[in-house]
Amino acid sequence: MKTVAFSLLALAGFTFLFSCKNDAKTNEETQTVATDSIPAETAPDAMYVTAVSGLTLREFPNLQSAKLAVMPLGTKVKIVNAEGKTTMNVGGIDGAMDEVEFNNQKGFAFNGFLSKFFPPGENASAKHYAEELKKDFPKVDYSEATGGTASKPSKTETLVLPTDKWHEAFFTAQQLFDIPKTFAFPNQKGANSETQQNNDKKQGVFLSELQIARTDNELQKIVYNYKTTGFGYTVTITEAAEGMKLEKVEVAD
Repeated sequence: MKTVAFSLLALAGFTFLFSCKNDAKTNEETQTVATDSIPAETAPDAMYVTAVSGLTLREFPNLQSAKLAVMPLGTKVKIVNAEGKTTMNVGGIDGAMDEVEFNNQKGFAFNGFLSKFFPPGENASAKHYAEELKKDFPKVDYSEATGGTASKPSKTETLVLPTDKWHEAFFTAQQLFDIPKTFAFPNQKGANSETQQNNDKKQGVFLSELQIARTDNELQKIVYNYKTTGFGYTVTITEAAEGMKLEKVEVAD
């Protein structure tokens, strides 16, 4: 009788211990699943060419390798493998060679001339462009305001892009706000104050210049000024807490 009682007690203890282990395992598995379910930020699977003259697709990940093709401005390219770290500087832009696919051909391209923001269409309004961008990038912000006087009205459009990259902001502003393509992206390094003139401005255009402000070889502000008879505008690119701010102010005389 004592033997039977002892056996039953031992069996109950074993069952309780096994149950605790299973419960612990179940909790561990549940925690693992919960952790794995948290979405991680991933690199975009496609980007857009921002180089005005097109971006070269190369055979190997260096600027001396054979040219396979030239991908035109605005082309959407598939990212096969992103480098993930800076390995070179081209035209004042830090970047690296990403493996991409263009027209079913794989090669390498400098990612400093690639942007996650699709380019504005021809003659696209800033408001419409912002609405389209916001579908993929909810933190995009756009606002507009009017001011000035009856004889000299003004209009201000402000677009904030969720990026910390000056070149992405510059290339977007260049296409959206009519900054002449003759102006290349300003180098980070240089004088604290610099002004570049557009020597190809059309007849009747009084002013077409790019002003660059730097501090200790770091960009602080890029401003484009345009002036013709009865009309002018200024495009200003600066850093903001939410990203890069692009602001265009139009003034009618």
